[in-house]
Amino acid sequence: MLTQIEEWMRLAIAAARQAAGNGEVPVGAVIVDANGELLSQASNLTITNNDPTAHAEIIALREAGAKIVNYRLIGATVYSTIEPCAMCAGALVNARVARLVFGARDERFGAVETHFQLCSSNLLNHRIEIVSGVLADECRELMQSFFRSRRN
Repeated sequence: MLTQIEEWMRLAIAAARQAAGNGEVPVGAVIVDANGELLSQASNLTITNNDPTAHAEIIALREAGAKIVNYRLIGATVYSTIEPCAMCAGALVNARVARLVFGARDERFGAVETHFQLCSSNLLNHRIEIVSGVLADECRELMQSFFRSRRN
């Protein structure tokens, strides 16, 4: 039986699969409010939108903010299939999300645990609770198989 965290991550994984089907890097993100209500679900759209900021997390933040008519997502949890990059981690801090749950670490660009520790830095005025490794093997395999297919 899946935990609630795993169920939300499954939605993020579904969004990542959708991204891969569209030729985008397979990253998905879901945002849930403090009451457990879905605010947004998004996938990468950088290629589709010709926009380097169109990462799944950024799009999900934009949609959630529009839905609640506030850029501050106090009490919200963000689920991401991959450890967020510096841009996305910074946006999560600026949005004041309460918790970040991510699947696989990103050894090259991850800015939450792998590099920089942006979401938990004492240098910033907001820190985020971090839960990592949720369905990590599946999230990692999505990325690896996507890039393997691109090399062939």
